[in-house]
Amino acid sequence: MADPVLELQGAIITRLKATPAVTALVGARIGDIPQSTWTRPYISIGPSNYVAELIDCIDGGEVMIQVDCWSDATVLSQVRQVADAVRRSLRNWDPPLATNALVSFEPWRTDFITDGAIKQASLRYTAIIEEQ
Repeated sequence: MADPVLELQGAIITRLKATPAVTALVGARIGDIPQSTWTRPYISIGPSNYVAELIDCIDGGEVMIQVDCWSDATVLSQVRQVADAVRRSLRNWDPPLATNALVSFEPWRTDFITDGAIKQASLRYTAIIEEQ
């Protein structure tokens, strides 16, 4: 049995690393936790949660996972371009899960945040996953 959030997170990271439009903007700086040596822009995994739903003897639940894009450019356009590349990469995509069964994967919302010199885009997705 594999943790559904961890399995989904791995599929998202693999997808983003394999998308030329994404890597053209951030290079190899895509991961669950940003490395201290990374320069911006980069992509990391933000907060996530799992709400178990036991229906008709089926173990599963709803996942919310956040993909964060970071930039220190003086304008918002860089973080918006990275967020757009992520959004396009994950659009109409069914994450392949080796252990669990994906029921759905949908975009939920995107927020753009400026905190001093740091710009952030937070893209949130929801998924329904049946645990195997």
